[in-house]
Amino acid sequence: MVGRLVARFGQPAVIGEILGGILLGPTLLGGTVNTLFPMGVRPLLTGMADVGVALFMFTVGLEIESRHLRGRGWLTAGTALGSMLVPFSLGIGMAFYLLHNHPADRHGTFIVFIGLSVSVTAFPVLARILTDRGLSRTTLGGIALATAAMVDVLAWTGLAGVQAVAAEGGHHWRLILAIPYLLVIILIVRPVLSWLVGNGTALRPQNPSAVLVVLVGILLSAAATEAMGLHFIFGAFIFGLVTPKGTAVHAFHTEITDHIGRISGLLLPVYFMVAGLGVDLRHFGATQAGELGVILLVAMVGKFGGTYVVARLLKLPPRPACALAALMNTRGLTELVILGVGKQLGLLDGPLYSLMVVMAVVTTMMTGPLLNRIYHRPVVVPEAPSVRLPEAQEVPSA
Repeated sequence: MVGRLVARFGQPAVIGEILGGILLGPTLLGGTVNTLFPMGVRPLLTGMADVGVALFMFTVGLEIESRHLRGRGWLTAGTALGSMLVPFSLGIGMAFYLLHNHPADRHGTFIVFIGLSVSVTAFPVLARILTDRGLSRTTLGGIALATAAMVDVLAWTGLAGVQAVAAEGGHHWRLILAIPYLLVIILIVRPVLSWLVGNGTALRPQNPSAVLVVLVGILLSAAATEAMGLHFIFGAFIFGLVTPKGTAVHAFHTEITDHIGRISGLLLPVYFMVAGLGVDLRHFGATQAGELGVILLVAMVGKFGGTYVVARLLKLPPRPACALAALMNTRGLTELVILGVGKQLGLLDGPLYSLMVVMAVVTTMMTGPLLNRIYHRPVVVPEAPSVRLPEAQEVPSA
């Protein structure tokens, strides 16, 4: 309901769903939240939420296509690095400040995690914003999608490393299993899926077994990375990356996206609710306000400044560079998933987790209004080999 409400005001529905989850938590309900959601039912809710997140991560990997990363050359690589490294560096500095009020047993891991948590961009939310505004087929839209895709891959790779180091139990040797796992995924699973989609009958569109095979593959891949000591989201994400995509399998891609999207759409509100149970802003005071101000400043300046400066150095015109920087500041559900991993690993305590969730909501809500100011008259262009930006100049090709 809250998702539908905020969508009427031009905001992504995911923002309303996150806010709805917070409203169902102790921030509004206080101690009565334990009556509404007894401890006995929370493991079941968490299980449902985990399945929803796994399916969401699969769709993230599925939407990252190689065509997004081709043909953009140094512009994509440069803006992606600027959008990642600048906020990451500022986040590392902010982590030392946060350690004063939020001590951590593993300082190094905490510092790197904070840097990653302010560096992420929500690829699915960004893609939806571009589509809604008619920018997905413009040059700016292509650059934004390519940059966000590269940032997402870098962020998830870095988070996998953090999770591997932070894992407890003395079973780090299990990470060696990641090598045969990746070999199996690349050399066996991907070719088999491509053959089934292209030549077989089991994964033809309109065949219910297609969705079943993909669902089983997602859960098995997620279980494999969980058994290695990594988070299950990485397995789901990787399975999405290797699933066949492109114009040749467009019907299969559309049907899988539609069916998986319906299931995850049913389960993700449960995830927002479970995440909201961990957000408690009842004791928000001057100290928390100061920390939130620092977090927002670092997150916004790092993302916006890093993207804009590098884009201008690579000869992108000022107005498109500013719009690209605003788009890269979108965090959404992707940020919430990363924060959930940090909380599960014990890197974030309750108060800091709550402040970081607020940062994710605020920065995502800023994207629409900023684009209205920067790109209030977007040019909608059908697919073509060359697309002119609203500026008088073309983006230099690599």
